[in-house]
Amino acid sequence: MTGFTVALLLVAAAAGLLRWRRPAWYWLTFGVTLAAFRVLVRYASVMDACGLTVPPSRWRLVLARIANRPAPESRPPRILRLRPTRTGLVLRLKLQPGQDAFDIAAASDRLRHSFSMYGVTSREVRSGVVEVRMTGYDVLKRVQMPAKTDTRPMRVPVALREDGAVHYRDYRAIPHALTLGATESGKSVYQRNLVAGLAPMDVALVGIDCKQGVELFPLARRFSALADNPDTAAELLDALVAHMEGVYQLIRTEQRITADVPDAEIAADIWDLPANLRPVPIVVLVDEVAELALFANKEEEKRRDRIITALARLAQLGRAAGIYLEICGQRFGSELGKGITMLRAQLTGRTAHRVNDESSANMAFGDISPDAVLAAIQIPADMRGVAITGDSTGGWSRIRAPHTSLRQAVNTCNRYADLTPDLPALAPFRPALGIPEPADAPAVESIPATT
Repeated sequence: MTGFTVALLLVAAAAGLLRWRRPAWYWLTFGVTLAAFRVLVRYASVMDACGLTVPPSRWRLVLARIANRPAPESRPPRILRLRPTRTGLVLRLKLQPGQDAFDIAAASDRLRHSFSMYGVTSREVRSGVVEVRMTGYDVLKRVQMPAKTDTRPMRVPVALREDGAVHYRDYRAIPHALTLGATESGKSVYQRNLVAGLAPMDVALVGIDCKQGVELFPLARRFSALADNPDTAAELLDALVAHMEGVYQLIRTEQRITADVPDAEIAADIWDLPANLRPVPIVVLVDEVAELALFANKEEEKRRDRIITALARLAQLGRAAGIYLEICGQRFGSELGKGITMLRAQLTGRTAHRVNDESSANMAFGDISPDAVLAAIQIPADMRGVAITGDSTGGWSRIRAPHTSLRQAVNTCNRYADLTPDLPALAPFRPALGIPEPADAPAVESIPATT
C-alpha cells in the first residue's frame, strides 16, 4: 500500500469522523467544496427535472431552423452568484421570462434532495432575482452563533435561523412581540438571551414576573423596575402610561415645525429628538401574561381590566415614546377575557415554542400563516429551544436560541449594572438589592421559669 493511499484513507476517515461528531467543522473543511462542485455539475439537469426550465423562445427556434442546427434546449434560471457561508451555500438566480419566485419556493424540497443538502429556502431579492439559501447540516441541533453579528441600537441577536442566518430582535422595526411556549419548551432561555443582549445597551429594562419573581429577579441589577404580583404590576403599568404621556409632551415641545426646518428634522418620536433631550427607551418584559388576566372575584376583575387596558394603551401608543413590549406566556387565548385579542393585534412579532394545544398556535400565527401554525404544533418535545417566528408580513422561519444558563445571564446583568437608568417615574418600583441583616434573636427559645 503506497503512502498516497494511506493518506487518502486517513483523510476519508477524518472527514467521516468530523461529519459524525462535528458537522460544522466538516462543512468548513470538506463539505463546502464538495457541495459547490455538486451544485455546479448537477445544476442544469436538476433544474430540468424539477420543472424550473423554460422552452426556448421563438426567435431562437427560427435561427436554429435557418442555420440547420438542432433545436436549442430549455433554459434554467441563470446563476448570478454562488457564495459559500459558514453553514451552507447562497445561490442567487436570475429567473427566465415566465418564471416567478413561487416556482423556486415550491420546488425547494426537491432541490434539497437533488443537491444532497440539509435544507433549502428561498426569498425574492427583487423582481426577477431570487436568492436560494442551502444549509449543509442541521444548524439547529447545536447552535453556534457567529463571532461577529450586525448589532445596532435596539437590535439584539437572539437566535439562529434554520438557514444559518442570525435572527435579530429589532425593536425599531418590530416594536412589540408575543412569545409563547409550554413548560420546558425553551421560552425562558430565549428570554435570557434577550435580556443578556439588551444589558450592554442604553435601554431601561422593566419586568413583570407574577411567579413571585423567580425568572426575572435574579437579573434585577440591570432592571429599572420590577413587579412580582398583579397588584404591583397594575401600579407599574399605570406609571409607564404616565411616563409615556410625559414623553409625548416633550416631543410636542421639541417638534420644531417652523417653516425653515427641513421635513427630516421634524420630531415625531424619541429618535427624532436631539441626543441630549432623547429619553431612554424602555423594554417591558411580561412573564406569564395569563397571570395578569385571571381573576376570581369582582375586585380582581377590576384589577385585570385595568392591567389589560394599560397594556393595550402601551401597545398602541408606546412605540413613538420609546416603550416596547415583550409579552411572554405559556397560554394566550381568547378565553383570557376581553381585550386579549385587541392586545394581540398590536403585537407584530410572534414567536412560538412548543405549545400544548393548537389554539395557542392559532393565537400566535392564525392571522399570519396557516403553515406556521402547523410547524409550531409539530415541534418535538426533545428539541427544547426550537421555535417558529414570524411577523405580520406572513413570512416565518424556524429558529433556536443558544443555551444560556441563568448564571451566565446573571453575570452579564451584573457586569452592566452601572448602565441601569434611574427613571423618576419608576423609582418606587426599583428592585431592592440589599441583603437584609439577620435580626438579633436567641438561637433557641427560652423556657419560661416555673414557680
